[in-house]
Amino acid sequence: MDTTTPLPRPRFRAIDLTHPLDAAGCSWPGESPFRLEPPEVASLPDGTRVVWHRFSSPEHFGTHLDAPAHVVAAGQTVEALPLERLVAEGACVDARDAVGDDSRARVTRPVFEAWEARHGRIARGSTVLVATGWSARWGDPLRYLGSADRSAAGAAALAFPGLDGEAARWLADEREIGAIGIDSAGIDPGDSPDMAAHRALLPRGVVVVENLARLETLPARGFLVVALPLPIRGGSGAPARVVALLPAVD
Repeated sequence: MDTTTPLPRPRFRAIDLTHPLDAAGCSWPGESPFRLEPPEVASLPDGTRVVWHRFSSPEHFGTHLDAPAHVVAAGQTVEALPLERLVAEGACVDARDAVGDDSRARVTRPVFEAWEARHGRIARGSTVLVATGWSARWGDPLRYLGSADRSAAGAAALAFPGLDGEAARWLADEREIGAIGIDSAGIDPGDSPDMAAHRALLPRGVVVVENLARLETLPARGFLVVALPLPIRGGSGAPARVVALLPAVD
């Protein structure tokens, strides 16, 4: 490769909204954490070293996407999701003041209506990102999930902010969004008894992205969101690489 020839200057800048996949990530109680096996090593005839790994992971680990099949019987699985749900205009709703340090906070419809009053109507088909500030706690299960118990019993103590069910229905029905993401462990609050937000969004085809990072660095609008999951055939979800594309700064 000729490294002396400069690449053309991109007309956009990318912000990575993804947590790296590793065993330090906050896995759901009762689920196995991400595991990267020790490397396997071989050598080519000229002595070049070749390395590869095997890994295992739950579908819904780290920064990941939920497909409708997560809660809908015979619902759309992750490999069948249309690309227009995964690459779309973004709107970032800063809910940090509404959430504060309240691990049981619900982001309600008035938060989105106040955002629209400042920035305009949420566009049909867009991807709405909800910034709670919770991603700063990633890697500390007690502060991020509300429980450091990784056994199934730890699920009873889950506490993290999420979306109010009525707000989820409004976004799906009245604004007809294509996808929604949040920087906490779930679109429903940790203590949700009925997954109301999931059940309002996924049956209507709205894709859900959870465990996002760095949402607080985004503007309110004027960017694209690219959320590409591993296309696991038959999967109810998958780890995803999620980036925001913003206009380049001169």
